Amino acid sequence: MPSVRQGSIHLFRLAGVDLFLHWSWFLVAAYEVESRKGRYASVIWNVLEYLALFLIVLMHEFGHALACRQTGGTANQIVLWPLGGVAYVNPPQRPGATLWSIAAGPLVNVALLPILIAVVVMSRSLGWAQAMPDVYQLLRAVLWIDVSLLVFNMLPIYPLDGGQILRSLLWFVFGRARSLMVATVLGFVGVVGFFILALWVRSIWFGAISVFMLMNCWSGLRHAQGLLRLARLPRREGFACPSCRTAPPIGAYWICGHCGQPFDTFQSRAVCPHCAAQFVTMVCLDCNEQRPLQDWIVGAHAGLGTASGGFSAR
Repeated sequence: MPSVRQGSIHLFRLAGVDLFLHWSWFLVAAYEVESRKGRYASVIWNVLEYLALFLIVLMHEFGHALACRQTGGTANQIVLWPLGGVAYVNPPQRPGATLWSIAAGPLVNVALLPILIAVVVMSRSLGWAQAMPDVYQLLRAVLWIDVSLLVFNMLPIYPLDGGQILRSLLWFVFGRARSLMVATVLGFVGVVGFFILALWVRSIWFGAISVFMLMNCWSGLRHAQGLLRLARLPRREGFACPSCRTAPPIGAYWICGHCGQPFDTFQSRAVCPHCAAQFVTMVCLDCNEQRPLQDWIVGAHAGLGTASGGFSAR
């Protein structure tokens, strides 16, 4: 996913997650508040409505982050920007872990639905629509925001949550690379639909969303192609990544951090054959996890020792 962290302001850190707000959010917030004048008796209610959107998106992204951590992955940053939020999550490269990390975001919106519906129904029964029309209108707006975000995110279009959930389900059947390929191809179809919709309703926002989705689909397609090439490589028996359970490829695909030369770290037992540098951890080319050599050993190869140092994947 293209990064939106550049130009972002650090707001605070909560539960080990750093929250950033992109500078353009303020410009869009001012535009949205100004354009919606007249819906309430005071512009303050417009501001509260936009802040409610901010809060719901934040809760959605925290759902992703906390679920990712629950699977053993890393999730340390969330960026809020005009098109929504981005939780930078890195779950273990397994379909179940990825599925839960993605699905947890929309599930937050689902959990909010009965609460918001109950509040709106209660406020209407108490006569707030006449006694406190601004409060009642705000509560209805918050409910509509939650429903809209849920429906939009669940569209089966990559990189929306629905598209990534579809990719995770396909992963169980087709594997990591082919599932991403199918999801991105379907995503391109969705991008065309959004472009047509943007032209039909003359919406700048739909156009911006289409461009963002197009960039992510292209990035996902390139990644899928790389994964397919990686999947075709011959694999070394006796070793498997402790995280994704994939055997390492045979060949000089690792780069020595000392001399810069490529080598096969599993063939040389974590020692660079060019400069004799030794390494503590082995980088998995499939999921980028780094673990000690003994954690990779399976079967009859158990009992081999480890060395010390560091290296990078090619």
